[in-house]
Amino acid sequence: MKAWKRCYKVLRRTGTLKIFISFLLFLCAAAAALTVLEPDIDTFGDGLWYCFVAATTIGFGDLCVTTGLGRIITVFTAMYGILMTAMVPGVVVSYYMEYLKIREKETISIFLEKLERLPELSKEELEQISQRVREFDKKKLNK
Repeated sequence: MKAWKRCYKVLRRTGTLKIFISFLLFLCAAAAALTVLEPDIDTFGDGLWYCFVAATTIGFGDLCVTTGLGRIITVFTAMYGILMTAMVPGVVVSYYMEYLKIREKETISIFLEKLERLPELSKEELEQISQRVREFDKKKLNK
């Protein structure tokens, strides 16, 4: 559950949440339009299903559009779906990588601050620093 909250915060902070919500609204509008326009799509649920299949480019083929407007809606739905599939994970990963860089810099600055106060540190603090240096060396050797 914590991961979903973190993902929500990232999407909200980066402005991607608005784009994602607009995508969902577009899918609903397209589903409603297809329900009216297409003879094979009888219910709103079928329209949503068709839009989901088109947006994810799965293309099961259980429902088909036959009108010109239905095909145009399908093209826009598929393009919007491809854009969302590429953009949302990209934004989340990019944000997370920046977050890790910031945490790494903070950790290094805390470590350097302790090194500057080396004569003042207690034996336990010195042992902690020594342990961290050993862990850092192990990580560097494994790369």
